[in-house]
Amino acid sequence: MITTHAQLLFDPGNDALRFLPEGPYPYGTDQFTWVAIQHGPSATSGSLNVYDLSNRRNTSYLLPGRPGFAFATDRGNFVVGCERSVGIFAPRRAIWEPFIQGIDSNVSGTIINDAVTWNGNLIFGTKDLEFKTKKAGLYLWRRSDRRLFQLRSDQICSNGKCVVPIDDQRITLYDIDSPSRQVVAYEIDLVSGTCGDPRVAVELKDQAGVPDGMTMTPDGLSLIISLYQPDPAPAGRTIQVALKNGEVENEWIIDGSPQVTCPQWVCHNGRAVLIMTTAVEHMPSSRRPESLNAGSLFMAETDLPWSDATFGRLTPVFLE
Repeated sequence: MITTHAQLLFDPGNDALRFLPEGPYPYGTDQFTWVAIQHGPSATSGSLNVYDLSNRRNTSYLLPGRPGFAFATDRGNFVVGCERSVGIFAPRRAIWEPFIQGIDSNVSGTIINDAVTWNGNLIFGTKDLEFKTKKAGLYLWRRSDRRLFQLRSDQICSNGKCVVPIDDQRITLYDIDSPSRQVVAYEIDLVSGTCGDPRVAVELKDQAGVPDGMTMTPDGLSLIISLYQPDPAPAGRTIQVALKNGEVENEWIIDGSPQVTCPQWVCHNGRAVLIMTTAVEHMPSSRRPESLNAGSLFMAETDLPWSDATFGRLTPVFLE
């Protein structure tokens, strides 16, 4: 196993943005987006953020609720899952236009969380805000006819997701329902809008922390998973796990910030870097002195040259 210490990239500088950063995603060359899901323990809104690696500047856009995900679109906007709606957010005009509403309409106490997009389609999940009841949903939105399908209704906190196409009509979805501490795989049929029975792809119950966000290695052979460690710890971890045998191949150490939320590949200076978000959420004030970097963003450099052919399928753009 190879161990690498990630470098501190960006301290948001205020408690609102430090509270719950998640979902970094490439935004062209040397830029990426991330969402501040909630601007504090009692806040009902969050923000979309754009970070520029070339000048180390962050631009924040307030959203009309708590966002779970945000992906760049082919028209220069963003598709955002916010509260119980999915819509298009145009930051330059500060306009929010929902096109999916009424998510989890048969239950209360859930909001949209993590997602993945490919070919304009979306798979996204929700989370129980109390993190205890199996009532959160998993959804497929099919671009061809703009139709929504509910795939599951029995998750607690639907988190990291990766898609591997099988053919034009089927995909494999790797999915984390965080409390289970497993990554499961489903075969999803895009024609019928249904998913098959889950199989356990990776077992993580022997790892310290709760699996949160996830991406893949460029070759598709391993998963990269950030671990949210709620207990006192000097550092956090993101791990790379082989799909063939579940072995941990690489780990990235996040010094001074144990609650690591999401990893993602981003292009910087022509090479692939791994961006990782971390959070302050649920951390008592007594623990802050030992976790001085909590809520900051981190970067791990690699020697992998960036190319759309290599990383394109991991960083798709949503088609409006």
